[in-house]
Amino acid sequence: MNILRLYLRVIGLLAPERTLAITLTLANLVLAGVYFLEPMLFGQVVDALAAPGAADAPRLIAYWALAGFGGVVASVWVSLHADRLAHRRRLAAIEQFFAHGASLPLSFHGENHTGRLARVMHGGVGNLFGLWLGFFREHLATLLSILVMVPVALYMNWKLALLMVALMTSFAMFNAIAIRRTHKAQAEVEELHHEISTRASDVFGHVGVVQSFTRLGEEIAALRQMMARVLTAQYPVLRGWAVLSVLNRAASTLTIVAIFALGANLHAKGEVSVGNIVSFVGFSLMLIGRLEQFAGFVSGLFFQTHSLRNFFEVLDTRPAIADAADAVDLGRARGEVEFDDVSFSYAAGDGDTVPAVRGLSFRAPAGSTIALVGPTGAGKTTALSLLYRAYDPQSGRIRIDGRDLRTIGVDSLRRNIGVVFQEPGLFYRSIGDNLRIADPQATPEQVEAAARAAEAHGFISAKPDAYDTLVAERGRSLSGGERQRLAIARAVLKDAPILILDEATSALDNGTEARIQKALKELSQGRTTFVIAHRLSTVRNADLILVIDRGRLVESGRFDELVARGGMFAELAEQGKFAPDAVEDGAAGAEIQKAA
Repeated sequence: MNILRLYLRVIGLLAPERTLAITLTLANLVLAGVYFLEPMLFGQVVDALAAPGAADAPRLIAYWALAGFGGVVASVWVSLHADRLAHRRRLAAIEQFFAHGASLPLSFHGENHTGRLARVMHGGVGNLFGLWLGFFREHLATLLSILVMVPVALYMNWKLALLMVALMTSFAMFNAIAIRRTHKAQAEVEELHHEISTRASDVFGHVGVVQSFTRLGEEIAALRQMMARVLTAQYPVLRGWAVLSVLNRAASTLTIVAIFALGANLHAKGEVSVGNIVSFVGFSLMLIGRLEQFAGFVSGLFFQTHSLRNFFEVLDTRPAIADAADAVDLGRARGEVEFDDVSFSYAAGDGDTVPAVRGLSFRAPAGSTIALVGPTGAGKTTALSLLYRAYDPQSGRIRIDGRDLRTIGVDSLRRNIGVVFQEPGLFYRSIGDNLRIADPQATPEQVEAAARAAEAHGFISAKPDAYDTLVAERGRSLSGGERQRLAIARAVLKDAPILILDEATSALDNGTEARIQKALKELSQGRTTFVIAHRLSTVRNADLILVIDRGRLVESGRFDELVARGGMFAELAEQGKFAPDAVEDGAAGAEIQKAA
């Protein structure tokens, strides 16, 4: 994407307000005419004053004043409405980037740090705002005045006008050379700035780790090294554009001197009047001012190019998960789930793929509880993430109530699935707002009922502001158990017919875990529940246990069947891969030992 195409795309984002944009363009055309009239009228006034009696001078001066006043009015109107337009479109661009970025798949966010994305958004939107404002305040009038001025100047005196054309040519050539020679270095600078943002965001997000391992000095040193690399890459770019500025200024000065010299020569021959020379000098001074403005614009756009490209690259990234053209609304599902020969692989950095789920097939009747067990990294979480379409499988089908997931609207599908993640994912908001993510319309009574069901109401009530207590970023102001209880309460409040519990009680003590298991058992009634299990009691009570290893289903059945079979499940249980439950530790443990 070259600079001109990039700039046209920036302007294209104004399309939703095209009527105002066209009006501002016409106003700029008026301004361009004023810019052209003033030096021409100035020259005519000089000639009129030199004429005997100077009879036409007052009239020409009045025209000059009227043109100047009209230019002021048009300029004020353009500035006012250009400001308002730029501010509105900036907010619209933030919304567009936010909405699109948040809809992109987990794989995209796994490859792009949140600190980098935040910098891309803020940097891109800030640059868009400046370009939109500059376009209507300066750039458009500059372009129009040049387009009008040069043909008229050629008509008035082509010899003097050629000097102006030569000046424009030199400006264009010098800028093109500067862009070509510094483009790669500036791209490196921009990427280094992204690395700095990513590094700083990482430290702020894990400041406890940094402090506990006394890493602050090393992190500061690393940041300084990155900043030194930025300056090493930036200085040659700045030097190149400084040389360009000198060359442009020298060309401008030489042009003015040449116009005076040539004008004097032509005046001596009687080809031009003094007023013509004055007009051409005025044209040249205006052209120089406009060209310097334009050179400044090109320079600014050059330094913003990579930021804008990064901004548009995110907007151009297509969501991997999207509604089909004929997608249907599922309504409230019964909850029957079927995996039919489902396979999924993650993309590796070298272009290869890493298999995560291989030929997985099973059926979960509506209202049943399915436990997924297996070694760490076996593909359990990945398999369930396919159910709510965090990813789509490369082969096979997943059905809910007999419907292929790809035929169901994504929002409709996800409204039917409640998930309690191993990492609760709490926001920098109040406890109540964190819970209402499941149901923004929930009443205080409904929120409290969900919290009680998750054994969370007690610790919430003990907080100074109860449900209005602000939760720190990523829930760091809460204990691990408190965070998970809020995550469970959120799932309770959602009241979805399908429930996924991904190690939902892993951060709870035995006593609290036993109480929440009771709440979860009640919550599971009438719902299809998938549990990635680490407690024996959860596994024992499941209607079906799926034993996953390296993405494949190696065993399935009920607890007693699998223990008696003496396969992988029995080995995992005997080796203590499942944490014993406080309530059923003795009974379950003895039963496994006996079967083994």
